[in-house]
Amino acid sequence: MQKVARNFFTLAVVYALVGMALGLQMAISKDHAQMPTHAHIMVAGWLMSAVFAFFYHLFPAVAEKTLATVHFWLTAISGTGLLIGLYIMLAGNPAIEPLVATSSMVFYAGLLLFAYIAMPVVWKAERHPETQKA
Repeated sequence: MQKVARNFFTLAVVYALVGMALGLQMAISKDHAQMPTHAHIMVAGWLMSAVFAFFYHLFPAVAEKTLATVHFWLTAISGTGLLIGLYIMLAGNPAIEPLVATSSMVFYAGLLLFAYIAMPVVWKAERHPETQKA
């Protein structure tokens, strides 16, 4: 795995470790107030980052493009802001909500960028299967 794929996979593993640790902490304490944060970490963090990693691994030429690097940093920074902000907000600090909202919108922009990057590649691959590596 190279560059962007490796970075997204590393980010996914970090999210998985943090998400599971939060899940264990909630189970042990019997306080599930952070369940939305846990769910966001596991889906928006672990799952989405892993999917991005495998996409860029399957299409290494796309991973070399500047837009892929922009996608990584946009997702990494906004995702971190979203998840930390959500944790703080649900811990009883509503003043952080603007950070959560802004991070959410930027994270969505990252997903739109991924759609812009990925959809033409996937549709081209389907139309021209002979150009794909076995």
